[in-house]
Amino acid sequence: MIPPLIISTAKNKGINLLAITDHNATGNIEAVQEAAMGTDIKVLPGMELQTREEIHCLCLFDTNSQAYRLQKIVNNKLPNIKNNPKLFGEQYIVDATGKFIREEERLLITSTRLSLKDAWKTVNQLGGMLIPAHVNRNVFGLLSVLGFVPTDIPIEIVEITNHLNPKDITEKYPQLTGYKYIINGDAHQLDSILGITRFKLKAPTISEIKLAIEGKDNRAMFIDSE
Repeated sequence: MIPPLIISTAKNKGINLLAITDHNATGNIEAVQEAAMGTDIKVLPGMELQTREEIHCLCLFDTNSQAYRLQKIVNNKLPNIKNNPKLFGEQYIVDATGKFIREEERLLITSTRLSLKDAWKTVNQLGGMLIPAHVNRNVFGLLSVLGFVPTDIPIEIVEITNHLNPKDITEKYPQLTGYKYIINGDAHQLDSILGITRFKLKAPTISEIKLAIEGKDNRAMFIDSE
């Protein structure tokens, strides 16, 4: 997906809050933010981090510097393996128009040496928020990998895929009883940008999102499919 099309798709669907969370990478954040200039769309910096256990986690931040600090940590925790584009696909860094700038040569589609607990601690120490991604997926999902939600990590919310009816969540996955959730924040194609999860916020910040998740101070979170 190229930045102008991400922004135009979001605009057409009435979405004004996005997060860029490439796999173990932050190189395209600024390009999408620049493409959003002149619109009312806020682009949060982030990353989809793959833990040592092979669990995908969305890591969201307020500032690019926070995300780039996470990138430095991840770089030190990734195996030093060169990407094979024929096997794993290209890893492009682009500008705000989608024009090619460079290619990331190090393999990004792999696990870091950070455990889930280490990742949560790291992201929170940086002032961000960690959300286990697509927890109900058969691969790279928290439940398929561990079979449960760890109680020694204060996870605030999880992400589920849009293929699962929200009414069936706790019946099919009783491990998620009591947990808040967002739906399908993991878009790899333009038609996967759905805007199902909506927030009532005073500002598009991590602290406000956390208040909305908790339903505090007149903030709120809604799932359109409910």
